[in-house]
Amino acid sequence: MTNQPTSATGANSNAVPKVQEKSHGPEIKQALLKDIRVKWDKFTELELSGLKSNDDLVRQVVAKYGLEKAQAQHAVDALRAGRNI
Repeated sequence: MTNQPTSATGANSNAVPKVQEKSHGPEIKQALLKDIRVKWDKFTELELSGLKSNDDLVRQVVAKYGLEKAQAQHAVDALRAGRNI
């Protein structure tokens, strides 16, 4: 038996640490939808509830507000602040 120090990395020094992901529960989505409604008031509640993805929101913003896709993507990304639909 050897007296080698143990370390946190040990034999699995190539292992990638797991990153805890943010919870994207219903309350997070509801807060995001509220923020969308405040920023883009042309959306109806039905349209907001029908959003399926972040890309879907970008397409809707382009259609409703006549923005270029890149502008809409930038605005959506800024509003989302890491949250997903």
